[in-house]
Amino acid sequence: MDHFSRSWAALRAAVAGLPEQAFEQPSGCTGWLVRDLVCHLVIDAQDVLITLATPASTEPTVDAVTYWHVAGEPPTGDDPLDALTVRLAAAYQDPALLTFHLDDVGSAAGRAAQLADPDARVSTQGQVLTVGDYLTAYVLEWTLHHLDLIAHLPEVPGPPVESLARARVLLEGIAGAAFPASWRDTDVLLVATGRRPATEREAGELGTLARTLPLVIG
Repeated sequence: MDHFSRSWAALRAAVAGLPEQAFEQPSGCTGWLVRDLVCHLVIDAQDVLITLATPASTEPTVDAVTYWHVAGEPPTGDDPLDALTVRLAAAYQDPALLTFHLDDVGSAAGRAAQLADPDARVSTQGQVLTVGDYLTAYVLEWTLHHLDLIAHLPEVPGPPVESLARARVLLEGIAGAAFPASWRDTDVLLVATGRRPATEREAGELGTLARTLPLVIG
């Protein structure tokens, strides 16, 4: 839960410090500007609040790793929900309104996470898992989207070192294999999820693992 709080706080702080012109820059998400990504984070924060307020009494069906669904194809930006996010983001017009909404809903999600019982069970997307596993899963979400946020904004602070390391562990669990120990956590996250192509050297170091990439998670 500390990893959740740290990664979420760092991402929100990075958004809060963005100059207005940054919202019109491309993000690391295909087809999305930074403003679209920030709007998606508002929706994510709402999902966290909804899930933490949806208790379950049955046994968990997934954990922090198996919570993630691995898709067969990278997103194109044409998915109806993705398209809706773009329209919602444009409706804000003033980036300050979008930033305010993320701070408002995001702070509430952060407080709810801190107050939640990690052993309690919650339901989301037809699955049941503990609060602790649910919040741990979101460390990967926050960290990847933090990297998406700074993809074309190198002056913006990146994710905390601890968040990168924890996200790598989760991604290796999803992959069912460890990535080369010599790789930086950031490179593992970017290459494994298809956010950048592997170099020739990296592809050679991946070996047969390269055939399973990218891991398109959602």
